Amino acid sequence: MFRGRYEHALDSKGRISIPSKFREILHQKYDDQLIITNFDHCLLAFPNEEWNQLVEQKMSSFSILRKETSSFLRFFYSSAIECIIDPQGRLLIPQTLRDYANLKKDVVLLGEGRFIEIFAKERWQEEAKKAEEGFDQMRDNLVNLGFDGI
Repeated sequence: MFRGRYEHALDSKGRISIPSKFREILHQKYDDQLIITNFDHCLLAFPNEEWNQLVEQKMSSFSILRKETSSFLRFFYSSAIECIIDPQGRLLIPQTLRDYANLKKDVVLLGEGRFIEIFAKERWQEEAKKAEEGFDQMRDNLVNLGFDGI
């Protein structure tokens, strides 16, 4: 499981260093390839196996007859690119994805269990602030969903 928050910088070629903890997980459980796509002004990076389980299998049941579903699937799938982590532990993020997520220099990588999120640092700070401000409401929502055993 990917966990934690790591700050890194893009190099001049658009590569980021994958945190060593994430590389360990990829080495132990997966391979050196990630499928990266755009999502909510950040990027999602999935190991192949997780992409197949979380995305391909679940989204194949969505009806393309619904306009919002077909629009989302076009947006999500059309940007998905297979990227390989190089021997130095770096990942080249294609320019189109860097542009979409506004990745310029400072980036934040978040472990989200079975995948990794990649944010421009400024965007992550905005999201973190919103989450902190709405924490009480989120906590109440989780209790209402049955997550009250903590």
